This record gives sequence, structure tokens and C-alpha cells, in this order.
Amino acid sequence: MDTQQVISPSRAPSRAPSGGVVHVKVRHSSHFTVIGNHLAQHHELSLIAIGLATHIQSLPTGAKVGIKCLVERFPESEARIAGALRELESHGYLRRTRERLPSGRVVTRTTSFNQPCTATQTARPAVKSGAKRAPTAPEKAPRTAHIALDSTPPSLTPEPPSAPPKPTPPLPLPETPSPELDRTASALLVALNHRATAFDLSEDDVQTLTPAIAAWLERKATPAAIRQVLTTDLPVPLKYPVKFLGHRLTKQLPPPLPPAGLSPLYDPLQNCEGCERAFRAPEPGNCAECRWELAATA
Repeated sequence: MDTQQVISPSRAPSRAPSGGVVHVKVRHSSHFTVIGNHLAQHHELSLIAIGLATHIQSLPTGAKVGIKCLVERFPESEARIAGALRELESHGYLRRTRERLPSGRVVTRTTSFNQPCTATQTARPAVKSGAKRAPTAPEKAPRTAHIALDSTPPSLTPEPPSAPPKPTPPLPLPETPSPELDRTASALLVALNHRATAFDLSEDDVQTLTPAIAAWLERKATPAAIRQVLTTDLPVPLKYPVKFLGHRLTKQLPPPLPPAGLSPLYDPLQNCEGCERAFRAPEPGNCAECRWELAATA
């Protein structure tokens, strides 16, 4: 029996790599910047420094590239951007010199290089007086771009440590704990999601905020007035509903009731029967604006 010969392969060989990145390249016809692989694939520069160098090289000549301008443009901190600029200076992609203008103001001149320059390329050779300079072959100077004057000098000293954040004030507590106040407060918190869907609180959240609501109820704040305070003028989006409620319950806590026999300094909070806004009055009813509108239409 003759040996079977294979004339064509069983399937066409695939040109796609078995793993790694696959490039989809579209030719740019305008609004592009050429970046060398010596920068994009630099083995010593950090990713922030490579990205910052790419951004600076894409800017037009005269654009501001001071630290303050870069901090406003990018989310990185001033310390990280200053460190990236120092990296670019040490590897020859950036040069910053301080100059004094005729007006006496000191400014920083920034020069960006699309090819890394060496110290001998950037330094000016000293020429002695009376000595003739030997002719040398013209050297191809690296292309430079984005020369800008910045009134803010580069940071030469490390940043002072930032002040520690202020501690969060504790939530208010009732002077006399009461199971009845706790039940009313808990029911009020559970029903908040009917007024605003962002307040979809868990059981732990309700237990955490219940004493603060009880402190308001103890000071004769009505449930309707508390709901109005907690659900009016909500930020969009509301990322941390529990922290938001705790902040309002702490900052807008009504004053304590006066001792028995003394007239109160403030009227209790009431819920307006017309617009449902909270206002202070000795008895329930309408707020001053709604009373004025009713009198005007009468």
C-alpha cells in the first residue's frame, strides 16, 4: 500500500499571537505627537514620569507647565508631580532654570526635550578670554519644545507633613434613654427610603443612628420635622448616606429644653401643614410664608 501524502494543511495557520496585547493601529492625520520608544519604554522612569513627559511634549510652545498648573490638571498630588519632574530632569527630558526678569521678578524657564540630552549637551562651555576656540564639527542639537515661564519656582524642599484630619464628632445621645423613643426613631429611619431611595439603610445603620434620632425626639422635635431636615437639599450623588445623616443629626441638633418652670429660649420645630417645611412655633400650623400667601389670596 502506498503511503498517503499530505498535500495541504488541515487548517490555515493563525497569525494571532497566543497571548499578550494585540494592536489595532489607525494612522493619524492630525492632532498627534510622536513619542520615542526610549521614553515610552524607559526602564528607570516611573509611569507617572513617562505620562507627564508625554503630556508636556504634546503641549504647544508657551504653555504653562508649572507644578501648580499640573496639579490643577491631573488628580496626582503636588509631591508626586514634583517627583516626576525631578525624574525627567535627571534623565535629560526636562530642564528648569531660574531667571530674573528686568522687572526683578524671578521666574522658572522650562525646556522639554523629545530626545534625552546629556549634561555636556545642556551645559555651556566656558571660553577663556584671549584664547581662540578650535573649530569643531557642528553637532545636531536635540529638538526642544514647550519653553514656558512659570512664576512658581520648583519645590526645592520636601513637603511638610499634612495635618491629621479632624476627628469626627460623636453622634448625639438622649439624656434619658427610652424604649419608646428608640422605637419611634427606628421606625423613622426605616421609612426614610420612601422619601429618598438613597437612604436604603441596613439593620446596623439603623441601630447606629437610632440614639441620635432619639436625642432629637427628646428635645421635642417632631418626626415630620426630622424627616424634612434629613431629606432636604440632598447632594447628588449621595455616596455615603450614613455619614450624611450623622453629619446633619449632629450639626443641626436643636437646643435642649429649658428646665421646668422657665420659658423656652426657642420654640419647638413644627412641620408646616402647607409646604411641609420645618419651622419653629409654639403650636403646629403654617409657616410665615404660607400664612402670607393665604392672607394674600383671601
